[in-house]
Amino acid sequence: MPDIIEGSKAPAFDMATADGGRVSLDALKGRNVVLYFYPKADTPGCTTESQDFSALIADFEQIGTTVIGVSRDPVKKLDRFKAKHDLKVVLASDEPEDVTEAFGVWVEKTLYGRAYMGIERATFLIDGTGVVRRVWRKVSVKNHAAEVLAATRSL
Repeated sequence: MPDIIEGSKAPAFDMATADGGRVSLDALKGRNVVLYFYPKADTPGCTTESQDFSALIADFEQIGTTVIGVSRDPVKKLDRFKAKHDLKVVLASDEPEDVTEAFGVWVEKTLYGRAYMGIERATFLIDGTGVVRRVWRKVSVKNHAAEVLAATRSL
């Protein structure tokens, strides 16, 4: 599993997005990027996290930052998720599973004593040159979006 640490180059990515688009790190050169990984669209924690980032999207945009939520859900599910909750962030689908692998967030988890593979809730703040400036692992949703905004403002 890759260990993406602060100061390292972010792995390149190119993913399909809700609304039929694509998003790539190359296309975002010169902008800060907040890449947050969440386990599954339209589940309680993932919905709250996406709503919190959406509520702050104008603040992120004002400081030249693109916010991208990543899961392994298919684009159609992301379209429904975005519409249902009026989300303002970019929602990207990593159905091919290469981005979650590259960022080291596809991990073994346990629930009720049963081990399974899933996405670790994690966030990466990448600067306009593609360097990872902050990493949050095992994210707790409460106040997370505000904390990421504060860190982005300090770049």
